[in-house]
This record gives sequence, C-alpha cells and structure tokens, in this order.
Amino acid sequence: MEMEIVVPDEVPVMTLPNLAFFPQALLPLHIFEPRYRHMLRDVLASNRLFAVAGLDVQKLGMTEAFEPPCRVASVGIIRACQKNENGTSNLLLQGLCRVEAVSIVSEEPYRRMQIRTLASAPGGTPADNLKLRSELIRLIGLKRKYGGVVPVEMTDFLRSVEDPETFVDLAAFTLCEDGAMKQKLLETLDVHKRLELFGTHLRTEIDAIRLRTKLQGNLPDDQISHN
Repeated sequence: MEMEIVVPDEVPVMTLPNLAFFPQALLPLHIFEPRYRHMLRDVLASNRLFAVAGLDVQKLGMTEAFEPPCRVASVGIIRACQKNENGTSNLLLQGLCRVEAVSIVSEEPYRRMQIRTLASAPGGTPADNLKLRSELIRLIGLKRKYGGVVPVEMTDFLRSVEDPETFVDLAAFTLCEDGAMKQKLLETLDVHKRLELFGTHLRTEIDAIRLRTKLQGNLPDDQISHN
C-alpha cells in the first residue's frame, strides 16, 4: 500500500509554454537543460516531487520577471525515470494536486516556488456531476464522429473513469486543444462549473467542425481554400 504523499510548501518548478498540467494526468518529459538536470538530480534524491506551471503569455513583455508562471499549476511525482548516455533523461510525471504560486523563492540553480495547495469543491450534487460527466462522454463521442482528434483508446479509457473530477481533468488534459481554455479549466476549483465549462467548449468545437465540414464539401483538406 502506497504511503500518503505530503506536498511541501516549497517545491522546484518547471515553467513550460503551452502546457497546463492536471492532477492524475501522466506527463512524459525530456530533461535536457542544465538547470533541469540539476533539479532532477535533487528531486530524485529527495521526495521525487516538483511542479509544472504554464508560461503566462499575458505577462510576457509586461514584466521583467523571467518566464512568468501561471498562477495555478500542478505538483507531480516522478513515477519513472531513465537517464540517457548523453546526460539527458526521460521521465514520467503523475499529477498529484493543484497548487497556487505564492512567490518565487529562487531562480538558481533552478526555480523554486512557494506554493499553496488548492482543493476542489463539488459545486453540485453527486447526481448532477455524474449527469454532466455522462454528457461529456456523449460530446466527446460526437467530436470524434464529426472528425475531431479523439483517440479511440482515450475514449474507452475515459468511459472507465467514474469520478467526475478525475474524468474532467484527464479529459481536459488529453483532449482540449485550446491552451487558454485548458488553463482556465485547471484554475476552476468548482467541479460542477469545470464540467459545464468543458461541455460548453466541446459544443463550440463540434459546431466549428460541422460548419467546416459543410463548407469544405468533398474537397480534400489541402484544397479547402478552393471552395
């Protein structure tokens, strides 16, 4: 039986562009920068924990801060790690919990951040949230039916995830292609609202796919501009 993992108030952090990391999600990472190699050595020798934060593009150019992180990130634990002959490493990080970035403690030899763990609230009754989960399954199926990028294996796996919060987090991490929406879903602590928000986003995507298909007609993708 695995012991309970205690998340400390201060953790190393990777700040990456175009990425929102969710609890329970599995994130493969290739570690090659010297600062992150140093970080990896340290965390493997301790608790195997570090955070992954998205790069806040809205703050780029508006602040002197180096690689400004998004306010909400996730802490993960290294589940597997393989070091390569050239000094780089490949690892698999599993998300544990949402955290709020309180302050950046240091930048050298790698970024460390003071954090505060964030807990989700159901926001609705168990029955209501399960109903929204079922609606998301239907919408994901529709997106795939109309040509959206939805791997069959992932659809089958998501059907087996009964907990609405875990379901929406894994679905958003895997299937949401809009970076800003992904981050918004990460920051939404009300599970009911998170389910509704992702459902609205999926409906918009489905409508866009159907309209594109209608306008394209029988033309292949590389000739759609000729329509």
